[in-house]
Amino acid sequence: MYDLLIENARIVDGTGAPAYSGSLAVKDGRIVAMGSIHSREARQTIDARGQVLAPGFVDPHTHYDAQIAWDALLTPSAEHGVTTVVMGNCGVGLAPVRSDMREFLMGDLVNVEGIPQQVMEAGIQWQWEHFGDYMGAMDRRGLGINVAPLVAMTPLRHYAMGADSLSRAANNREIAAMTAAFSGAMEAGAFGYSTTREGVHVGYQGKPVACRNASADEHRALCSVLRKAGRGNVELTLKLGGVVSTEEHEFLELLVRESTRPVTWLAVVNAAEQPSSYEERMSAVADLTSWDMAVPQTTCRPLRFQLNLANPYILGVFPTWQPVMRLSREEKLARYADPAFRQSFRDDLKNIPAFGKDIWSRFYVLDGVSDQARSLARQGSSLREVADQRGRDPMDMLVEIAVEDQLRTTFDMVALNYDAADTIPLVTDDRLLIGLSDAGAHVDMLCDAGYSTHLLQRWVRETGALTLEQGVQKLTSIPAQFFGIHDRGVLAVGKAADLVIFDSATVGCGDKEWAHDLPGGGRRFVTRSSGIRATIVAGEVLFENGGYRAGVRKGRMLRSYDA
Repeated sequence: MYDLLIENARIVDGTGAPAYSGSLAVKDGRIVAMGSIHSREARQTIDARGQVLAPGFVDPHTHYDAQIAWDALLTPSAEHGVTTVVMGNCGVGLAPVRSDMREFLMGDLVNVEGIPQQVMEAGIQWQWEHFGDYMGAMDRRGLGINVAPLVAMTPLRHYAMGADSLSRAANNREIAAMTAAFSGAMEAGAFGYSTTREGVHVGYQGKPVACRNASADEHRALCSVLRKAGRGNVELTLKLGGVVSTEEHEFLELLVRESTRPVTWLAVVNAAEQPSSYEERMSAVADLTSWDMAVPQTTCRPLRFQLNLANPYILGVFPTWQPVMRLSREEKLARYADPAFRQSFRDDLKNIPAFGKDIWSRFYVLDGVSDQARSLARQGSSLREVADQRGRDPMDMLVEIAVEDQLRTTFDMVALNYDAADTIPLVTDDRLLIGLSDAGAHVDMLCDAGYSTHLLQRWVRETGALTLEQGVQKLTSIPAQFFGIHDRGVLAVGKAADLVIFDSATVGCGDKEWAHDLPGGGRRFVTRSSGIRATIVAGEVLFENGGYRAGVRKGRMLRSYDA
């Protein structure tokens, strides 16, 4: 008898092969039969007539490192058909850690990933020191979906160097300690390590995250662990836009050469209103770009941010704003009042058109405390429209609204990927890995955990930029194979039964909405899906028709040595 039988489905197996009608049977968490199945004895049967059956989606870029400590379901990813996530990206995470460095790790996540410190203090039970201990602690809690964890380099440096990690390169003794900790993590089944070179990534006490101080020798040492293991990946964040510099190219080449493992790096996006501008960025690394060397990541979602000027994170891509990230609240208020600061940003917008010709036409007041902020939020006009109505400059309007409201005003900015002409080249380029959901991070700014349902809605159904088979392949087998998750990503007999059933005519991602469900009563943005009939992990239905099944915890911390 089967544990689960799914009948009459339109099967899209994740390989890119044409869809076909058939059934699929599951026993003991594995796919045991596909196609025409004669036996119909099963403990549970799902009639999927008119719906698509596909492998569960694999999200290659999340930041659930903290959330996993209080939310075993890793919501809302499963609501969008995701059954496996890669976390530990961008060089920040929660392990390994010594007890006296926990504050440092939380400070890094506050500044880089926008996770409130009070939420982490309320939600994290520190039950680990080594990375393997962290994996084990999460496994013991039970997980809704699977996790392939990367070891973030900043915690490694904190672990080996203490507070000195914030100010200098490691010495030989410290490199040996880092290497030993990373070797232990790989023996425990980690999937590689991550780091960042992005200038906007500041961490504890507003200082550059510790991995930005790492020497080439430190990276050589970590890469040697991967080379010896013959498994694992490196994830690297470079600056968001512009041409890849000679220094960045040399560093990327070092990681590829020294690790002999695939490297994925962030990010490749088109400059607004320039649908082929990313090609210049790609051409600078053409000699390193292949699926067994270096693969850039891109996003299929509009990059839309909520921000306030107490934490103007996304504006850190502009030189004028980068020093602001390290200022106190009082210092920020003074800086915003300075006419020279305002003019400097106007000059940035002319010289660095990262977000298009007129960012102010896509900049809105979302909510606030002052009468003016609340009135503008109700009005729904862009800052460009408000400034024109009042005969003012939009930059002056931005800072004056924020300062009057003591930096409590929340703004809404659509930065990139708002134009199909800009985005279609990215989603159809087979040199790129689609990801960048940042699920679990920037909880008061965005929620792109639904990038998978957005891709199926926008780029498969609405525009036809991708076929259904291509769309599913980009969400499943491509990221699974890249990260060495060989047991998932395709539908085949013997594979793990991580599955998603959806209606191709209605699948989609809703707009973000507030959820007041963080530890200590904090709030975050979430997105809901439509058209997802069921998300199935290891043969058990986790999410079905808009709700989670109580008590289902079939996900686990995957191990790179058997994934």
